[in-house]
Amino acid sequence: MTWDLFSIIGTIAFAVSGAIVAMEEEYDIFGVYILGMATAFGGGAVRNLLIGYPIDALWKQNLLFQIALLSMTIIFLFPSKLMKHWKRWENITDAIGLSAFAIQGALYAQKMGLPISATIVAAVLTGTGGGVIRDVLAKRKPLVLRAEVYAFWTIIAGFLIGAGLVTSSVGLYGLFLALVALRMLSVHYNWRLPSKSSAVVKNNLHNKSM
Repeated sequence: MTWDLFSIIGTIAFAVSGAIVAMEEEYDIFGVYILGMATAFGGGAVRNLLIGYPIDALWKQNLLFQIALLSMTIIFLFPSKLMKHWKRWENITDAIGLSAFAIQGALYAQKMGLPISATIVAAVLTGTGGGVIRDVLAKRKPLVLRAEVYAFWTIIAGFLIGAGLVTSSVGLYGLFLALVALRMLSVHYNWRLPSKSSAVVKNNLHNKSM
């Protein structure tokens, strides 16, 4: 029941996130559906491929496909006047999808009896995969490759679940809410991981060549 609920939450959130990005890029309705579906199911497809789960299981999720289509249709038909702050909605839905799918991916790996390392990888791939596909199709730099804190939250989910530190339904729901809150805080306060600017790198290379 818990796994199914996180699947539904993640599917709705990422389908809506993909649809919003598509509308920001002024795609037509076909583009909205394509980008929404790729965002909602892309991460799960990549995860299944890498951990050895039958890839055709993707096409057996009839209920989730219907939920995704309904979610995208509602967003597409939503009055534009009530959707002025697209970026805020995009960040919220992305945070929800990231957290829900990270937990769902970790539970998936645990269900298959995989070690903690594979559980973390499954959480990262499921949580970030759809967003990466969405950003690539929209010709954007994927969030996971930027300096801001993004994939780190999926690693936490994978570790806590893989190590058996969070096992109960209440604990999983609490973890989900915590991850959403942390992701939104990282957006609001612009938390970033260590990185080097291109100017510093070029300067170092120039000094070495002299």
